[in-house]
Amino acid sequence: MAAVERLLLAQQNTAAGGESVLGSIEIAVMPIVKVFTMCALGLLMASKYVDILHASGRKLLNGLVFTLLLPCLIFSQLGQAVTLQKMLDWWFIPVNVVLGSIAGSIIGFVVATIIRPPYPFFKFTIIQIGIGNIGNVPLVLISALCRDQSNPFGDSEQCSKDGTAYISFGQWVGAIILYTYVFNMLAPPPEGTFDIDNESVPLKSTPIGDATPEQIPLLAREEGVSSTSQNTSKKWEIKGLPAFLYEKLKLKQVLQPPIIASILAMTLGAVPFFKQLIFTPDAPLFFFTDSCMILGEAMIPCILLALGGNLIDGPGSSKLGFRTTAAIIFARLVLVPPVGLGIVMLADKFGFLPPDDKMFRFVLLLQHSMPTSVLAGAVASLRGCGRDAAAVLFWVHIFAIFSMAVWIILFLYILF
Repeated sequence: MAAVERLLLAQQNTAAGGESVLGSIEIAVMPIVKVFTMCALGLLMASKYVDILHASGRKLLNGLVFTLLLPCLIFSQLGQAVTLQKMLDWWFIPVNVVLGSIAGSIIGFVVATIIRPPYPFFKFTIIQIGIGNIGNVPLVLISALCRDQSNPFGDSEQCSKDGTAYISFGQWVGAIILYTYVFNMLAPPPEGTFDIDNESVPLKSTPIGDATPEQIPLLAREEGVSSTSQNTSKKWEIKGLPAFLYEKLKLKQVLQPPIIASILAMTLGAVPFFKQLIFTPDAPLFFFTDSCMILGEAMIPCILLALGGNLIDGPGSSKLGFRTTAAIIFARLVLVPPVGLGIVMLADKFGFLPPDDKMFRFVLLLQHSMPTSVLAGAVASLRGCGRDAAAVLFWVHIFAIFSMAVWIILFLYILF
């Protein structure tokens, strides 16, 4: 009799374990499926069969997302969640972004040295491997994961608010990396263009005044060189040190709307007076925060439709070749995440992370397992290698559907 009871108990435990494993797989896979579905709809809308989301429409949709919808989401969610103490507790989030970029770039350099990509795509390969998507894709995954009432992080609203706040808190350092390190790494070769096989393009770098839009930094056209040193000295005398730092550090490129929204949210949210004035439900100016929340909710579907549409010209348009493209995909999705996992586990062991905050750790791990940054692709377009970046983005995001599901299952297993 006792043996029968033990057998039944073992069967019940096995069944429960199987349901637990299936539940973990479902929790990990469903957000990826939702992301893929919305991207597929965007791809369909941009295809020749429907042709609603054409190139100009995608450009406008991208501009709307990054100029209005994403800043509204960041401002409303980060502003409500952040306090001065939390900013001190969250210090490792931007550090994690920097460490991830350094580790990814080192892996990219090693891979590029081994596979020897076609000239002039050596630095391009390093960037495509080293710079992951720390903003929009994690935001989408967190939103889809927290929407499920059975998510392991508890209350859906609190889950979404915390996850969005953690991700937004790291975006400002990500933007600095993009518009300084990535922008300089993707500079055109001495021939002046990445399209070096095309005989119709000039072989020398064009002057700044005659540069094409693809060679001009984001949101700014560099001014021409002053005609005389006297005019230059007078200009610096008038502008002074702040203007010198503004131009040298390319702050106009760094201070994009999402970054401005992050800075405003952190500044206002960390001061109790402004928090009570703007971000609490009974605040006099909460109507502004509530309006931003409504607009921010539109960010997820819009950015996924735009991402799917942007991938319409991806396959077959690259000069990288199969070997280089496959190496980028493998390194970004398979080699980088374990290094990131090691970084986060080591930081946790040394006590750098807030205790018992699983969402905090999950976001840190997500930052290392994402596909190549879409904004890095935008910078590549400005530098003249947009077609190659689009092809890489297409294939990386296709395979990321499977890799992210595997990594999320592993992360949830480690955390829970």
